[in-house]
Amino acid sequence: MKLKGKSILIADDDKNIRYAFKKTFETQSAIVHQAGTGKEALTMIENENPDLIFLDVDMPELNGLEVIRLLKQNNITIPIVVITGCGTMNTAIKSIQLGAYEYLTKPLDIDKIFVITQRAIEMVSLRKKIKELESQQPGKVNDRELIGQHSGMHEVFKVIGAVTTAPNTLNVLVTGESGTGKELVARAIHNNGSHKDQPFVGVNCSVFSESLLESELFGYEKGAFTGAVERRIGKLEAAGSGTIFLDEISEITKELQVKLLRVLQEREFYRVGGNQLIQVKTRFIASSNRNLEHEVAKGNFRKDLFYRLNVMYINVPPLRDRASDIPLLFDYFIRKYSTRQNKEITGISSDVYDFIYKHNYPGNVRELENIAERAVVMTKGEVIEKSVLNSYYSVKEECQLEFPSLVLSEARKNTIEMFEKQFLHRLLEAAYGKISEAARIAGVDRRTIHRMLKKNDINPNEYKEK
Repeated sequence: MKLKGKSILIADDDKNIRYAFKKTFETQSAIVHQAGTGKEALTMIENENPDLIFLDVDMPELNGLEVIRLLKQNNITIPIVVITGCGTMNTAIKSIQLGAYEYLTKPLDIDKIFVITQRAIEMVSLRKKIKELESQQPGKVNDRELIGQHSGMHEVFKVIGAVTTAPNTLNVLVTGESGTGKELVARAIHNNGSHKDQPFVGVNCSVFSESLLESELFGYEKGAFTGAVERRIGKLEAAGSGTIFLDEISEITKELQVKLLRVLQEREFYRVGGNQLIQVKTRFIASSNRNLEHEVAKGNFRKDLFYRLNVMYINVPPLRDRASDIPLLFDYFIRKYSTRQNKEITGISSDVYDFIYKHNYPGNVRELENIAERAVVMTKGEVIEKSVLNSYYSVKEECQLEFPSLVLSEARKNTIEMFEKQFLHRLLEAAYGKISEAARIAGVDRRTIHRMLKKNDINPNEYKEK
């Protein structure tokens, strides 16, 4: 345990408990301070500024909860472990609501005290690192901010900087897994360029049929087809001299690829059913979560269109490859959703950081954002505890198997059915209900996913972003 030189305050009216704590922590080369009353504890905190406080609830002059309340009023954020000999549900709840790091009842378990102490000290260290990183980021929480200190993200930032100094005729291809933040990269290019006052227009190419996508991009003239009762301006025209972002470009048909290639080559197009040439002044940024070079090799994507788009290339790394960014991103999302929901979150349990570090994030940054949002929603006090994340994911629950029958064949059939349902729920959450993305993550074809969904009566639309 790395407690050498750490300052720990033991505030308890029982001198035997203070002595036991003192001897225990001195074996770890920690500096131990003692207080027998609530007022003594406040004085000691002011004079010594300890790294961690063990605080009894029932003390003379001021009880432990009153001490916590006064510390909170003075914005003192030292982690506090509440200890009591007569623990009740109300005391426990109130302690956590006031911002206590942990709550223990006597008799105390030395091993548990060591574990909690180590985690609390690590939390303080992590909090300091986050503050240092935050100081390098803009103070205001921006919903469309691109966050990252990992070297892979710095490479992304460098290319963004280079693109923003180039003319709008420079095309950009952004690749990366679903949820890595490809649209944020596109917006960063737009917002930092010379045409930032012009429109940013995004089009998700995967949600339209060929004819609808053609009309969406190019617009149409009145009478161009049945139902075209008036002229409609397309996205290319609406973008003006700003930016058009073509998300999931790999999903467009071969026929539409040919039409888009002509626009990129000639920088002009016709509305559907129109005869007037319209000049294109917008910057093209395309994205894909597929490997477009592989798609070209398989004959699914035109090579000439790929090279037209791939003038500047940006690959956004998956979250699992930049784990050092996780605490910074998590803190950013907690602040973002605390502001939205008018909550004051002042602390995050080290158990929460343990959880978010161990998770693999098949849904990448977007999945981490979902976890943070749920944590803020579920937190009733001011400290986020791991318990609020159990509704999202619980290793313990997923590892437990239930056997309604002890007949081997029936038990095996039941287990497989439970596995498939749990697996599909997790997979669709990570893929946000997109069948093609779910198939890619799972390493199977779309037909297999469709078959499993039908068998388990699961609707993928329930997992799509609203």
